This record gives sequence, C-alpha cells and structure tokens, in this order.
Amino acid sequence: MSNYFKHKIRSKSIGEIVGWVLLAIIGISALVILFGFIIMWLWNWLMPDLFGLSTITYWQGMGLCLLSKILFGGIGGGKGGGHKKHHDKHHYNSECRESSKNEISKWKFYDKFWEEQGNEAFNEYVAGKKSIPTEEE
Repeated sequence: MSNYFKHKIRSKSIGEIVGWVLLAIIGISALVILFGFIIMWLWNWLMPDLFGLSTITYWQGMGLCLLSKILFGGIGGGKGGGHKKHHDKHHYNSECRESSKNEISKWKFYDKFWEEQGNEAFNEYVAGKKSIPTEEE
C-alpha cells in the first residue's frame, strides 16, 4: 500500500499536494460546521415543541453530537475492537463462497441428467413419495 501512495505522490508537484491537503481540510471543516448547524436546527425545531425543552446554540449542538458519538458510536470510530470478528466473518464468507461455487457447479450436469433420465426418474421419485404414508394422512 505504501508503494501505491509513493507512486501517486511521485507524479504530483509539491504545490499540487499542498493544494489537495488544504482542500481536504477545508472540505472536512465545512462538513463539520454544516453538521453542527443541522443538529442545532433539528433540536430547536423538534425538541421544544415535543418535550418542552429549551433551544440550544451551535456549540451546544456540536457538544451534543460529540456526546452522542461517545455514548452510542464509541470513540475512534471504524472497526476498532471488532477486528477479530471481522476476520472471522471474512473467513466464514470465503468458506461460504467456496461451497456456493461447488453447489452452482453441480447444475451444469442438470440438463444432461434430464436428457438421459428425464421424466422416468421423476415419475419414479413421485411414485416413491406417494407410497410412503405421511403424517397428514
């Protein structure tokens, strides 16, 4: 992965890299500010009417957002402590994919089976099922 970044950075000038970093910082800052205003607006629109609570300022909205992130989303975000679970899930999914591939590959024989044995095999199967009494009868 580090070779990928070295390759991408090598083709860029220093001014271009600094420009992209500044643009990213400005963009992220704008999103944080916008998110704070959205939290404040939603709170001031809903909570006083629904629950009789007072209105909040922008900074209280940002604090509320941070508090909810800590309480409900954990600190640090990402997959964090769930890395082992993610690894186990990935292992299970790869096993599941392999068994699915094997199951699907069996279907390539279906048409040939049906041509060779077809209705006769099906009728024998149905006759065998009808001769066995079920719990419903």
